[in-house]
Amino acid sequence: MTGSTSPSLIRRWFDTPLWQRILGALVLGALAGWLAGDQVSSIRWIGDLFIRMIRMLIVPLVFVTLVAGVTAMKDPARIASIGIKAMTLYMGTTLAAIVIGMGLAVILQPGSGIDLSGVEGRPVEAAMPLAARMMAIVPDNVFAAFAEADILAIIFFGVLLGAGMLLAGEAAAPLTRLFSAGAEVMLKVTGIVMEFAPIGVFALVAWVMGTEGPGAFVTIFKLSLVVYLGGALHMLLTHASIVRLVGKMKPGRFFTGVRTPQLLAFSTSSSAATLPATLEAAEKRLGVSPPIASSVLPLGATVNMDGTALYVAAVAVFAAQIFGMPLTLTDYLLIALTTTLVSIGTASVPSASLFLMAAVLEAIGIAPAQIALVIGFVLPFDRILDMWRTVVNVTGDLAVATAVSRWEGDPLPD
Repeated sequence: MTGSTSPSLIRRWFDTPLWQRILGALVLGALAGWLAGDQVSSIRWIGDLFIRMIRMLIVPLVFVTLVAGVTAMKDPARIASIGIKAMTLYMGTTLAAIVIGMGLAVILQPGSGIDLSGVEGRPVEAAMPLAARMMAIVPDNVFAAFAEADILAIIFFGVLLGAGMLLAGEAAAPLTRLFSAGAEVMLKVTGIVMEFAPIGVFALVAWVMGTEGPGAFVTIFKLSLVVYLGGALHMLLTHASIVRLVGKMKPGRFFTGVRTPQLLAFSTSSSAATLPATLEAAEKRLGVSPPIASSVLPLGATVNMDGTALYVAAVAVFAAQIFGMPLTLTDYLLIALTTTLVSIGTASVPSASLFLMAAVLEAIGIAPAQIALVIGFVLPFDRILDMWRTVVNVTGDLAVATAVSRWEGDPLPD
């Protein structure tokens, strides 16, 4: 009896779509964390182990699939075409997110009535200057870039290597076949690791709910509302419009296809950790060809931070409201420009936006001591806000990849 039931349950588990298993794990994890409280911290290591497994894949997956994708383009000129289109859309969605974040912050006034007298200041190091960030794209040591998981530098080298293989022609054929086979293998390995996602998601969400609790939203309810409502509006308006107008795909079909990476993004708070699932969803659910998916999505995980930009812009207005600083049109333009620039190349890891705030808040004249107080106020609640920001980031990556795919002539999936 037991012997016949067990295989049936196992088969039913694997026959259930991954997104449904992840969603179930997310709900059960939140319930377990709410009931168990801080005690659930004892299982956090399971979630951390899952994230380590995904991070293990990121560098080889990005590099191998990118090189294979570039060589599959056949024409080196197409690389520049895809890159220009992707960056144009990424910058456009980032600006739209900033406008939505600032607009909602002005309407909802999240900083009104906030008292920071009991908050301990948390100074954060300034973000890397844009010139230095651009220079770092070109690695002075390729092996160091791989060891440090510097995705932008790896993308730069991968594109150069792929272009060189294209120009070498038949002489590079064995190497081309090697990278093509390697890409297939890495995607299979990714599939194996993703089967552990429900377990990892359960542990991560239980830990967040057990340590932060739903009460974390009460203290900063208005700011939370700006971030969550703003992110939802951005996805439903900006991303859906790009998918419909440029990607020639119905928004409903798009959002159905991106459920798995969205759920993973929410639980891990990391665009980089979600990248394997993002690549899989783009190719299998959205019909994005491997050459475009392997070049546009890793780039997006590094330079496209829609949710982060929306949040940082909203916090800038939030801080000005706390300290009674009236903002002029010039200030709003300065917030938009500074946020766009500092968000490029931001580390796609949890709470990376905290490193951007100093630059943006300083640009509108907020003193270092006041900046430290604002960061000290939002830091305890940042993880819960970061989970939603990451969903917006990942959705933006997939929307742009879908749009570029159709723009480059890829057919709609069946």
